[in-house]
Amino acid sequence: MSTQTLTTSSRLLLLVCLLMVLVLAGQTRAQADEKLYLFNWSQYMDPDILAAFEQKYDVEVVRGFYGSNPELFSKLRAGGDHQYDVIFPSNYYVPRLIETGLIQPLDKELLPNYANLVARFADPDYDRGGKYTAAYLWGTTGIAYNAAKFPDARESWALLFDPTINTQYPFAMITDAQVMLGAACAYQGKGFACTGKDNWKQAAELILKTKQRSNFSGFVNGTPVLRRLERGAVELGMTFSGDYLFYKQENPQAYADIKYFVPDEGSELWVDVMAIPAHAPNPELAHKFINFILDAQIGAQLANWNAYASPNEAAQPYLDEALTRPPIMPAEDKMKVLHFTPAIGGQDLEYVQQLWTAVLSR
Repeated sequence: MSTQTLTTSSRLLLLVCLLMVLVLAGQTRAQADEKLYLFNWSQYMDPDILAAFEQKYDVEVVRGFYGSNPELFSKLRAGGDHQYDVIFPSNYYVPRLIETGLIQPLDKELLPNYANLVARFADPDYDRGGKYTAAYLWGTTGIAYNAAKFPDARESWALLFDPTINTQYPFAMITDAQVMLGAACAYQGKGFACTGKDNWKQAAELILKTKQRSNFSGFVNGTPVLRRLERGAVELGMTFSGDYLFYKQENPQAYADIKYFVPDEGSELWVDVMAIPAHAPNPELAHKFINFILDAQIGAQLANWNAYASPNEAAQPYLDEALTRPPIMPAEDKMKVLHFTPAIGGQDLEYVQQLWTAVLSR
């Protein structure tokens, strides 16, 4: 073999090696530039978990936030189903998202940690078999109030709806139509999960009367109402169990007189879930994230940081003690009166939306 032949072969080999290096470098840069887009409730994810995910998969997590399920739904219908990889809707919005084609089925082969979920959350009635969703966290909806202003308060929706109990102190209700109607139904003796036009109409009339009281402060979602309680801008409002414990642990002095309860007449037990929008930019990475959250120790870290109850059975040994008792883990008598908000659609949904528009506009 001639020297010229060897030189040519060496050059070809060198060229091939350089091309391989360039291809690998390009793949590495593409991976490093890969992004996961989350659309979540505020104050609902431990930053250390996101940092660990970014490091493990060499990606960047980009977050957007919403304050209510209706806001999430509207955003998705306006094109958000093409913008986000993972969303976190509440259980009763899941059928609506499925029916409107806004979320896609999960690939369970990419989610081995799905087996970690407690049975009741692995096969829920709002998504049989967990075809579209994986449970994230769960909790209750109740009343937070200033016990110094209401020292003899019973654990009842009367604290909100009975005008003779609170004649002067500012109070707030939340923006979600179905949750508010459920609360009013429970106070009227029909149970939180009431349905039917007559029940909803009577509940809406009660909410409207409550709204028209001079000390009504406005419709404020769960987390902001706690901030208003801290400042004394309101003395009573509706919020969520985990938010209450989170801020109480963060600032015990400010919460010395702020208490939380689930009303005896009944209230909401909700589950927030993880789902992948129908046209997510990166569904494969979305599956990796969901599986990451369903890990036993990551699931416990998430619950411990948020102060909410975990649906992850494998995470239970790693949970803080505070998450195993009220208000996070409701007492047995409270569990009996807690219900999922019913998933409704079609004419029933249109009717509820019309009622709520009337309440807000009057």
